[in-house]
Amino acid sequence: MKAFDFELADQEGRFHKLSDYSGKWVVVYFYPKDDTPGCTKEACGFRDTKIPGAVVLGISKDKIDSHKMFAEKYKLDFPILSDPTLLAIKEYGAFGKKKFMGKEFEGVLRMTFLINPEGEIVKKYEKVNPLVHAEEIIRDLKSLR
Repeated sequence: MKAFDFELADQEGRFHKLSDYSGKWVVVYFYPKDDTPGCTKEACGFRDTKIPGAVVLGISKDKIDSHKMFAEKYKLDFPILSDPTLLAIKEYGAFGKKKFMGKEFEGVLRMTFLINPEGEIVKKYEKVNPLVHAEEIIRDLKSLR
């Protein structure tokens, strides 16, 4: 399945299109909110576990200013893209029903997509464990290459 070609601004205000990374493996991960425990663990996991031969792009609905503070605080060395209109988030199916403290609501789901150099989604991760997610992607990349 062809991946949706978004164009979103990163923590520095620079725009990134998925098609900018044509010819490369891309990890697109969606997360609920900057500087929350699970999202921080996941982002730092990507920072600390370099995924060989792949570009990592994080996406949430948080604003650029929030992304900038988050990236600086944790020294994140990859683009974190802002999608306040939820266009890419919804296109990838990363928005839906969630539960927190017994309450049900709609929000950004923690999901990841592994996209091959031809721009096709080759793996979708719906049940993400932020502590081991980067290693899981490395294993899958090795088997897919």
